[in-house]
Amino acid sequence: MLETILAISGKPGLYRLVSRGNRSLIVETMDGTHKRQPAFGTDRIISLADIAMYTDEEEVPLRQVLTSIKNREKGAVVSSVDIKTASKDELFDFMGEVLPTFDRDRVHASDIKKLIQWYNILINNDITDFDEALQETEGDNVDDRKA
Repeated sequence: MLETILAISGKPGLYRLVSRGNRSLIVETMDGTHKRQPAFGTDRIISLADIAMYTDEEEVPLRQVLTSIKNREKGAVVSSVDIKTASKDELFDFMGEVLPTFDRDRVHASDIKKLIQWYNILINNDITDFDEALQETEGDNVDDRKA
């Protein structure tokens, strides 16, 4: 599921991949408008499945971080941190609860705000099975290798 959810650099929010055009991707906003628009090769587009968070040991896939937030918030949107008014310390405290080993030098407050915003967008769009999406993808890859 996270493979079809995209972040586009310079544009707020998240986008769902709808279709592939000749020289572009057709994406749909995941806000209330569900507006469709093209995303071109010149845009920096990344799938949420390809994003990871820095930790002191190694990078942790975003799906694991999202699952940790979901467990902390009991499947609801993040209400304990207001991303518009939260201080750097509040954001770092939140992240410390979610991912205790996150790299405090390479993960910025703006990254944590974006993470919370993305999590809330996913929850509001009923995308909550972050690990299940991974297992389906890994299962598909194993079957492909056997063929």
